[in-house]
Amino acid sequence: MIIWLTSYPKSGNTFLRSMLSAYLFSQDGKFSFELLNEIKQFPDLALFKNLGINISDKLEIIKNYLYAQEEINKKDGNSIRILKTHAALHNVNGFKFTNLKNSIGAIYIVRDPRKVVKSFANHNQISIEESLEKMSNNTIFGGKVNFENKIDTHVGSWSSNYNTWKEFKKVGRYLLIKYEDLVLNPEKNLIQTLNFIYKVSNHRLVLNRSKLKNVLETTNFEYLKKLEEKTNFPEAVTTSKGTSIFFKYGKKNTGKNLPISINDRIEENFKSEMKELNYL
Repeated sequence: MIIWLTSYPKSGNTFLRSMLSAYLFSQDGKFSFELLNEIKQFPDLALFKNLGINISDKLEIIKNYLYAQEEINKKDGNSIRILKTHAALHNVNGFKFTNLKNSIGAIYIVRDPRKVVKSFANHNQISIEESLEKMSNNTIFGGKVNFENKIDTHVGSWSSNYNTWKEFKKVGRYLLIKYEDLVLNPEKNLIQTLNFIYKVSNHRLVLNRSKLKNVLETTNFEYLKKLEEKTNFPEAVTTSKGTSIFFKYGKKNTGKNLPISINDRIEENFKSEMKELNYL
């Protein structure tokens, strides 16, 4: 069954995904970029192509979200599959993104939008103003990324992305992780996430402390930044302007050095959610 690791882009998904992949899919807990392949993205072009779905027809892909997930679950049997997504949990053209039949839980990572706006601008090599515009509106990401055709992901706005995934909270299958807490206390939040994964899959976590130590040492921001400098990060975006640096700001991105006009618009656009999350 599927557990979703979900967030708005540039909210810490890759950070938590790195820690989980190192703990769950390595022998010793030492992270490498290759381990990220163990937690695949959804929707994924190759998956739909392999299922015989017409990938040139965007509506056919949307229609077959649930079918693709059913096929994943058939292949995996009773084992757990963690999938990363940036999609909002809303219906697209009347078709559901997922349902409780295919999914047993959702881990949602949220980040102060004043920090997201800057990281998102850097990642996509666009202006802060363009970044905020995308965050404030229902946005579809996809098209040409790294000069290859990528599948569309219906991300929604920052607020709709956050709010729609609360559906899993109603059935007690939801874990909210704040990026700021994850950075401040990665050990506590990783253990909390592992406990959630084991709980919703009806297993008991027996924590491997030696493995946990290695995970924390090899997934901190400075380590990941140096790893990207040595080997390049495969998920960094390449445009005509060049390749963005994925692990660029870290703790330096406090969200406090934004233009006043941008800061005010963010706080107005996302006031309700920011108050709920104690960002305001």
